[in-house]
Amino acid sequence: MEPLPGDKRFAKHDWTLPAFAPLAEAFLLTEQWWDEATHGVRGVSRHHEEVAAFTVRQLLDMASPSNCAALNPEVLARTIATGGVNLVAGAANFWRDAIAVASGRSPRGVEAFRPGEHVALTPGKVVHRNHLMELIQYEPSTVRADKEPLLIVPSWIMKYYILDLTPDDSLVRYLVGEGHTVFMVSWRNPGSGDRDIGLDDYLQLGVLDALAAVRKRHPRQQVHAAGYCLGGTLLAIAAALLARHGDAVLKTITLLAAQVDFEQPGELGLFIDESQVAFLEDLMARHGYLDGREMAGAFQLINSKDLVWSKLVHEYLMGAQTPVTPLRAWNADATRMPARMHSEYLRRLYLENALAEDSYKVAGETISLSDIRVPLFVVATERDHVSPWRSVYKVLRIAHAPADFVLVSGGHNVGIVSPPSGPLAFSEASYRHVFLPQGAAPPDPEDWLAHAPPPTRGSWWTCWNDWLGQHAGGRVQARPVRGARLGGRVVAAPGTYVGQR
Repeated sequence: MEPLPGDKRFAKHDWTLPAFAPLAEAFLLTEQWWDEATHGVRGVSRHHEEVAAFTVRQLLDMASPSNCAALNPEVLARTIATGGVNLVAGAANFWRDAIAVASGRSPRGVEAFRPGEHVALTPGKVVHRNHLMELIQYEPSTVRADKEPLLIVPSWIMKYYILDLTPDDSLVRYLVGEGHTVFMVSWRNPGSGDRDIGLDDYLQLGVLDALAAVRKRHPRQQVHAAGYCLGGTLLAIAAALLARHGDAVLKTITLLAAQVDFEQPGELGLFIDESQVAFLEDLMARHGYLDGREMAGAFQLINSKDLVWSKLVHEYLMGAQTPVTPLRAWNADATRMPARMHSEYLRRLYLENALAEDSYKVAGETISLSDIRVPLFVVATERDHVSPWRSVYKVLRIAHAPADFVLVSGGHNVGIVSPPSGPLAFSEASYRHVFLPQGAAPPDPEDWLAHAPPPTRGSWWTCWNDWLGQHAGGRVQARPVRGARLGGRVVAAPGTYVGQR
């Protein structure tokens, strides 16, 4: 028996020894048997079939022999070598984590990555603020900069600075260094008083208000807009609305791991049906928001092998400590979601798939993504558990626009944060890039993959930078950023909203 791709639990040579090989073989056979038993069941809907398979897989992962100190040869070897010190250290690690969870404190080590001190360091100023967002403009670092600005809309599920981590892996710093005039939306972390803020508010006070502020500073220029994850979904809604009204402010649109068709949302869809949404609505009714830690729990279950059980073995049985990286610290900096917005998001986008079905309404007005005509740059990641690449691909068939589609190695976060050089550049990073004229994308993403070019080694950032250059309108003398006076003072990046807990 061979493990599934990405399953490294039995990769070490110790698992081939006669005493342990039968354990691994028996587990993998059991895993295969249950996979077959929970698929193709007559009379069971696809959704409930997937829920059953997912639940069984969670139970099997929990019962894996790799999780048991007495059955794991690597743990046994470490225990013998250290005289059991690894188990003592593991117990201390477990107690530390248990206290942190019970007290609501942040995980160990994240204090070393505070925004504005250790991450989110690209110089800039807040140039606009409303109740839902701050708009940051970054200082140019080149003599000449693009006339046409680039507005980035991140997801509000997490903090924006995943795109501006350390100087070595900051997409913002890279773009500024290439001469782009970059604006970034930084979302407010909502509280109980924001329970009635809905998706239309995020659209109006988020994307549209940010666009208005950018246009005020660049009154005669079109705007290149990029959206990451849910920010990309919101940007697509805004683009469809603007196109319907004949507003040509957007010159290009970039969607980073962003879905507009939620018919096949991947394993995240296992947590989204009528009963689950009703449960979440009841859960949010008390405080008026969904806590980010509750959302993080769903993501951990989806990738439990890497995020739960590998940690158990590494930290609690082997007694080691996983170093805290900037990306892990960002991942722990969870945000809340207003009750009304989250309910509308789940019902209108996931359950009804209204955006892809041309039935999505903004302030009572129905919009259609088919109205989008500006060039698209669509990035998907191969191992994305949040926005599966086959689902991201579908925008190519919905929008009536020429598109560059890029399929990147890695997952939802690591695939996007992929610097082309420096100590954090991933040596195995690669991407497939194809230009598709309007209407030329094959209906089935598997057909596209079968005829796609071989992967290009390196970061997709350079590919995007070249594409932006092809659609640029020239450069002008770069000027220092004039920050807005907010509360009697100019606020430097990363602003104040990013620090809200």
